[in-house]
Amino acid sequence: MRRQANLPDALGAGRWPSLAAAVPMLVLLALPVVALALASSPAELAAGARHPLFLPALGLTARTTVVSLVVVVTAGTPLAWWLAASSGRWARGVEQLVDLPIVLPPAVLGIALLQTFGRNGLLGGPLEALGLQVPFTTAAVVVTQVVVASPFYVQSAAAAFRRVDRDLLIVARTLGRSPAGAFFGVAVPVALPGLVSGAALAWARAIGEFGATLLFAGNLPGRTQTAPLAIYTALESDVQAAVALSLVLAAVAVILLLGLRALPGRRLGRVVEAVAAGAGRR
Repeated sequence: MRRQANLPDALGAGRWPSLAAAVPMLVLLALPVVALALASSPAELAAGARHPLFLPALGLTARTTVVSLVVVVTAGTPLAWWLAASSGRWARGVEQLVDLPIVLPPAVLGIALLQTFGRNGLLGGPLEALGLQVPFTTAAVVVTQVVVASPFYVQSAAAAFRRVDRDLLIVARTLGRSPAGAFFGVAVPVALPGLVSGAALAWARAIGEFGATLLFAGNLPGRTQTAPLAIYTALESDVQAAVALSLVLAAVAVILLLGLRALPGRRLGRVVEAVAAGAGRR
């Protein structure tokens, strides 16, 4: 009987030719990062960081993305749980609706938000009657970030919830947990790595949002000018400030990526023990 070869052994002969063929793509991905890191000396970066756009843009980006992330997680978690527990035509339709901001061009999304919240938009009349204005305000920045970032969290959270063993929820209910208690005491801890990774991806997407924000919120310094918009503005007058801002955003992206790679999984046994202990204290 012929012995079946292991997959790594079977592919080993073609590993180096594959790597050689992959070098152009690796160079294309790595070279811009290297070029950005070598673009300026420390003195030039320090000068760029002193640009009037630098700190206000970073501060606004930090504030708005934190608020948008809270909104995404708070409103997106129930939606993700519903998607994980549902099937059929309605669930597929909702899932496609959730994914739509990913494939819509940013300019289209910005115009769509204007047609929704603008003075002549779908909700413009009721908002104006209440004395509220959304476009070209800080609130518009948050709304845009929520719309573009929520698919990344909802889909990651839904995938994590689908991996939750339903028997664990049944055990929790049997031990006296309420539906909400079973959800927060069992489903959320089991799915936590997926929830955290989805939140990190959503936050990264919110930090990098540019096109829809430019159209819907404008580029007003101190009010709607986030870091990507400040980079765009600084390129016209001070390239070093643009490079300094770019390096900050790149560093945040690298930290998020390394954090996601190092994210440990949760053991189901610990969750079951926690459920049993919680029920025993009742």
